[in-house]
Amino acid sequence: MSFDSALEPQPSPKVVVTVASLAGKAIGMLAVLTLLTGVLYPLLVTAVAEAAFPGRAHGSLVVEDGKVVGSHLVGQPFSEPLYFWGRPSATAPVPYNAGASAGSNLGPTNGTLTETARARASALHAVDPTNTLPVPVDLVTASGSGLDPHITPAAAEYQLRRVARARGLPEDRVRALVAAHTEGRDLGLLGEPRVNVLLLNLALDRVERGAGVP
Repeated sequence: MSFDSALEPQPSPKVVVTVASLAGKAIGMLAVLTLLTGVLYPLLVTAVAEAAFPGRAHGSLVVEDGKVVGSHLVGQPFSEPLYFWGRPSATAPVPYNAGASAGSNLGPTNGTLTETARARASALHAVDPTNTLPVPVDLVTASGSGLDPHITPAAAEYQLRRVARARGLPEDRVRALVAAHTEGRDLGLLGEPRVNVLLLNLALDRVERGAGVP
């Protein structure tokens, strides 16, 4: 072989790529990612949650007298005058349906929203006709999730006289319960003060039973 021929480019070896080889690699990668992201990662996150936040990991359930009565995170419908009422819910087919979280999707200029808010305000006045306080907006409009378990302190204050009168309790006693169940801003900065309606109503029931309030 001459010097010139040695400098000539030599033919590269042929690499044969078949559909079967590509499919095998794709399936192998799918299996690895499925194992990592679909099995190992969820197990790790679940184990950490169970160890560090067992209550939250199981849905932040509320247990009363040994029975699960709800969740810290999901509201419930209350309609009797002796209970504080929560924020309205627009979920279907029933209010506070945790399997169908949704808002009404009605804009501020929508006539249906206005009429619905008026009807809710009328219902509040009907059970407490002597109440002259302005109706807080969260008592006549649904939240974006339809599951909000909280009301504002103003919404609790609006209902306080009605609840105290229905239960035969001093207003100061009920107001103290509201204060005890008012949550502050997260980290002192995020969100607004709020009252968990379910926990407050359970505390009221305990007072009437003479069980005290933890």
